[in-house]
Amino acid sequence: MRQSIVSARNSPRTAAEQKRMTLIIAHRGASADAPENTLSAFRLAWKQGADGIEGDFRLSSDRQIVCIHDEDTSRVAGTSLIVEQTPLAMLQTLDVGAWKGETWRGERMATLQDVLATVPAGKQVVIELKTGPEIVEPLAEVLERTTTDTNVLLISLIDATVAECKRRLPDVRCHWLTRYDQRPNGDWSPTADDVIAAVRRLGADGFGSQSKPRHFDAAFVERLRAAGIGEFHVWAIDDPLVARCYATLGAWGITTKRPGAMRAELK
Repeated sequence: MRQSIVSARNSPRTAAEQKRMTLIIAHRGASADAPENTLSAFRLAWKQGADGIEGDFRLSSDRQIVCIHDEDTSRVAGTSLIVEQTPLAMLQTLDVGAWKGETWRGERMATLQDVLATVPAGKQVVIELKTGPEIVEPLAEVLERTTTDTNVLLISLIDATVAECKRRLPDVRCHWLTRYDQRPNGDWSPTADDVIAAVRRLGADGFGSQSKPRHFDAAFVERLRAAGIGEFHVWAIDDPLVARCYATLGAWGITTKRPGAMRAELK
């Protein structure tokens, strides 16, 4: 009998699992070819052979979890509605596909439940939470009533959201995300030590990094591993040379807008 997503405790990864191939995760679905964060993009990712999909999620005004990156709908719908101030029924009247081309006209905003329903058994879904910890309880409710063989990874740039995920959903893996800034003196922030401190403070299971080979390099990864942080993924990679570099460093996964092409190029 299949269990709900949160009912089976995650066990530590074995040495064999740690050495397996880096997963190719479709960033907002196969978003180079289809409108990002839509069911069409996710279904296309599976057709292209992705190991998993990644999507961005926010709360509507009626506490429904919807799949959209931005705070408002203007970029993908041409009409500006603030997501957290708009009920699901109104959000789903918008066309979120036509901006990508006529092929996608009529695409509607998906809910988390809709996205989970696309995931084949044994595949991976990466859920990026774009809002504060208020999204975690509705998320838990969805996951607890979803019976599936899907593997789930939660990710967020927001410290409080990561901490609440680990408090409310301790058995669901969660990565803390960061991006990098370079200071006028040439130093980068955050440093490896900053990342180690954040992951430990929040109780995260790993680390999600922006692809910045000039800073997030082999020495950075070794510093993390020496501190006991062995699992990391890297987001927004479309250059196969960069992807191969991070795969060699042992990345759990890379996210890319072009999963089919990336898999072919990495071969």
